[in-house]
Amino acid sequence: MRFIKLLLLLFVIQTQAQQGGMWIPSLLKGMNETEMKNLGMKVSAEEIYSVNHSSMKDAVPQFDGGCTAEMISDKGLLLTNHHCGFDAIQNHSTVEHDYLRDGFWAYKMEDELTNPNMVVMFVVRIEDVTTKVLEGVATLTSEADKQKKIQENITSLSNSLPKESWQENKIRTFYDGNQYLLFVTETFKDIRFVGAPPSSIGKFGSDTDNWVWPRHTGDFSLFRIYADKNNRPAAYSAENVPYKPKHFFPISIAGLKENDFTMVLGYPGRTTEYLPSVAVEQIVTTLNPAKIEVRDAALKVQDRFMRKDQAIKIQYASKYASVANYWKKWMGETKGLKKANAVAAKQKFEKDFQEKVVKAGKQAEYGNLLSDFEKNYTGIKDYALARDYFTEVALRNTEILSVGYKLYQLEQILNTKGEQSFTDRKNTLSKGIDDFYKDYNVDVDRNVFEQLINLYATKSPKQFLPETLNNIDASKLTADIFSNSKLTSLENFKSLLEGDSKTVIEKLNADKGYQLIKSMADAYAKNVTPKYDELNLKNIALQRTYMKAILELSPKSARIFPDANSTLRVTYGKVKGYKPNDAVYYEPFTTLDGVMEKYVPGDYEFDVPKKLIDLYNTKDYGKYGVNGKMPVCFIATNHTTGGNSGSPALDAKGNLIGLNFDRVWEGTMSDVYYSPDICRNIMVDARYVLFIIDKFAGAQNIINELKIIQPAKKK
Repeated sequence: MRFIKLLLLLFVIQTQAQQGGMWIPSLLKGMNETEMKNLGMKVSAEEIYSVNHSSMKDAVPQFDGGCTAEMISDKGLLLTNHHCGFDAIQNHSTVEHDYLRDGFWAYKMEDELTNPNMVVMFVVRIEDVTTKVLEGVATLTSEADKQKKIQENITSLSNSLPKESWQENKIRTFYDGNQYLLFVTETFKDIRFVGAPPSSIGKFGSDTDNWVWPRHTGDFSLFRIYADKNNRPAAYSAENVPYKPKHFFPISIAGLKENDFTMVLGYPGRTTEYLPSVAVEQIVTTLNPAKIEVRDAALKVQDRFMRKDQAIKIQYASKYASVANYWKKWMGETKGLKKANAVAAKQKFEKDFQEKVVKAGKQAEYGNLLSDFEKNYTGIKDYALARDYFTEVALRNTEILSVGYKLYQLEQILNTKGEQSFTDRKNTLSKGIDDFYKDYNVDVDRNVFEQLINLYATKSPKQFLPETLNNIDASKLTADIFSNSKLTSLENFKSLLEGDSKTVIEKLNADKGYQLIKSMADAYAKNVTPKYDELNLKNIALQRTYMKAILELSPKSARIFPDANSTLRVTYGKVKGYKPNDAVYYEPFTTLDGVMEKYVPGDYEFDVPKKLIDLYNTKDYGKYGVNGKMPVCFIATNHTTGGNSGSPALDAKGNLIGLNFDRVWEGTMSDVYYSPDICRNIMVDARYVLFIIDKFAGAQNIINELKIIQPAKKK
């Protein structure tokens, strides 16, 4: 009987093991480690994060500021997503040597390509500095003064806390300002391009398949970190040597099955899991639809031109992918939030929260939080909408306006900081603008401008618009701007910057394109920014107090993880399929069969290289295939977001089994509301990565560097 009871107890513990959450690796010991063990993990929390010994965190750097990567050899070889290396691949590409189209492989180290300004950052250690950061804050009354004091303390501590000369101190906030952690980091600056498959593999399915399952994308690229002779960060030098990491991941080809434990380490960018229901409702009904419409219009124009002209396709490939990424994400997020009834779930949580406040006798401290949220979010709605329209139209998706805004900022610098600051910024702008115009096409921009300026004039809240956009004819305005503005070419742009400050400002203000962006920016700065900032500051203060109350009033067993903020996190779960809609079930694995099912010869998104077709037809999968099938991608319940692109997917023993690159469309709501029922992260199977490197590219030099864990021999 005792044995049966013990089995039942173990069964209950295992089935109750939670999934979801983005956890700080230095704080896994305790409840998280127990949960991870219950889900099947075989390693310890100490093996994931250790200060005194090499650990997994030493093999997981942030890649180029916005992605994650992992070390896979003792010679500095680094694996990340194809889309994370996309800018570098594009920058090395020309019409004659199109590495986006054809792929690139360095068959010896001398062939690796340098990447100026690319960086890779490792976390050395993490420490809690909350008390020091909040010193002297409690006595202040205004939120602005509190934020100013916190920033002063952070600056002082970042400069004074101990570190090595080649390291940096970075302090980040957690739990909406209720906790502060110090990250001591090392940043490497000599990063060389080693290899990437053609986009027909690395970006297979392109924007049609983006954010959806099933996926068949070999989304990976390879780089190498170089260091000085002491294995420390250094600027590029021919004398540098391959970096020797403290830890690198063995790669397992032993295989996967549903319900296997998975763990993902990485640098998730931003989540807002603890927003009140009124804020989530505003996202679903107002803000996301507006941003989606703007980007939809821009993408349709760009796509039309890219399909007709290979040079434009190269110019706009990275920009298009960037714009399309969140356009589709916002659509999936909205769909998921509606499907999961997230607003209703938040309202239920708030009802329970309010009851806890009363029960704890905390009405004076926390009793008005939810009503204050309601008031503030109602008040900020139009300002937030105007802000999103300005950001999407003027700053992100209309190039003539975005480059004009740089000049607007230049004029503001002259007005606020004086002649020397103006001259310094002017010189920097003049030197750095070449890259912008290298990938600029005036015909594409003209067509985008006409679509987006019309949306801005008709859909953004009218009370905040400049007079120049009242009752406009978008077609006539477009013709006027693009016929007369000097912002449409590199030579003319630079001519605007010639001369002293008085001359430059006179030339700018005589330019039709500049006149328009200035009128838009002035109206935005006057009519939107002050009130938005005022209300947003109030919401920040409310959110901090709300988070404090949630932490204080929740039971010790509650799983309350901090929102993502581009710091190193651990998430864990299981390989698992899901049910997105009625009568539909998605299995958790895809194979090369699916690539061939989607294959459309010569198509922009679904073409397949001839060599891959040949390997498929002959079933020449080497040791990476399973029962005549070639695994490609898989999904699991790991809680990921932007910034986790390129993150290592690890098995129960800490071996690399895949490479995170996306989420399922319905599950993109996990930035706001995570549900283990439909939230899934998408990973390219490590076996497919190795198959492409080995059998497709024939890059044995790379395979020979790796530590590959073979399947256990059957007895």
